[in-house]
Amino acid sequence: MPDLFDTSTPKGAEAPRPLADRIRPQHLSEVIGQTHVLGPEGPLGAMLAAGSLGSLILWGPPGVGKTTIARLLAHESDRAFVQISAIFSGVPELRKVFEAAKLRMGQGRGTLLFVDEIHRFNKAQQDSFLPHMEDGTILLVGATTENPSFELNAALLSRAQVIVLERLSLADLERLAQRAEQAMGKALPLKAPAREALLEMADGDGRAALNLIEQVMAWKLPAPLDTEALSSRLMRRAANYDKSGDGHYNLISALHKSVRGSDPDAALYWYCRMLEGGEDPRFIARRLTRMAVEDIALADPQAQTLCLHAWETYERLGSPEGELALAQAVIYLALAPKSNAGYVAYKAARDAARKTGSAPPPKHILNAPTRLMEEQGFGSGYQYDHDAEDGFSGQHYFPDGMKRPVFYTPVERGFERELKKRVDWFAKLREKRGS
Repeated sequence: MPDLFDTSTPKGAEAPRPLADRIRPQHLSEVIGQTHVLGPEGPLGAMLAAGSLGSLILWGPPGVGKTTIARLLAHESDRAFVQISAIFSGVPELRKVFEAAKLRMGQGRGTLLFVDEIHRFNKAQQDSFLPHMEDGTILLVGATTENPSFELNAALLSRAQVIVLERLSLADLERLAQRAEQAMGKALPLKAPAREALLEMADGDGRAALNLIEQVMAWKLPAPLDTEALSSRLMRRAANYDKSGDGHYNLISALHKSVRGSDPDAALYWYCRMLEGGEDPRFIARRLTRMAVEDIALADPQAQTLCLHAWETYERLGSPEGELALAQAVIYLALAPKSNAGYVAYKAARDAARKTGSAPPPKHILNAPTRLMEEQGFGSGYQYDHDAEDGFSGQHYFPDGMKRPVFYTPVERGFERELKKRVDWFAKLREKRGS
């Protein structure tokens, strides 16, 4: 009777290998994409040509070749390749890796230690690499999808060069598809538009593209599929978006700068990208209100009110109607006149407030509710502006001895154009009255 729990491979049989493993590049020249780092003028190409490969941090999205490049770097530099994952490894595993690398070094062979998800190691674990990097026991190649500036220790970063890898383009994915077809000995059973749609579903991830290709190749089809038929059989891959990581900050930055750059189409695109990635619309509403305050301000005082109303509308209606209200706020902000004059004035005034410390207001603008305060000169010489010509006394309101600064300089855009006229008018009156 056969053992139902026997998972061993029958003698003479070979377990099927995934497509991604079968067409894995054997040389760096076969790697698709990343020519900006692997080419002769790229940092890795230059290191290999000079024979001076150093420790590296490979930073990039999933499926762009981080593991493959590390494996090939070990081959090209004639080092033993050791791979660990920060998710499954701790101090005991690291100690064993370092001890084995020391034995290898004593036998005249170096070790390239590839650490996947290196950002998941804590500070103490990251520090444990340092002495072994410095004495040459290991050549560290770490892989991360997160920004190394935020996730890795400064000491580790100072001993490794950060190499930025890019998501694969459609042209790169097409080359990958052709390589897969050659390996499998048949063409993808897709019409041209459907083929492009399949590659777009991979969203720049080579591993995801190969998984999709392998899935489609397994179908028994009487004729090539069109885009609609393909979409009905496959779900579009979820966008690479981490609501607490780089994707979160990169996309909100893109939205903010598109609004600041007065491009409503780009702003709407990034807004929708965030929604598709699962971002909380309340976070976007807060940032839109910030944009209204920081980048539009008094050039259009209505912008802030409109953002608050859109935020309130979302809270009352929920999704999807409330998201439309926020979309309309995005369009309004992008097309509104821009000014950061208020923001600049505020920062300059805060800086002046810090520098002048506790300098008191001039006595003439202080109230004198007691006789003693009157005797001390509080309120003496104060001019009531409503009784002055033009309703403007032009008195000095800064601390005694402080030269009058200019913080607010409105721009010639939107409503601030009118405010600038008022600022200039009061400046002339102030000069005329010698204050």
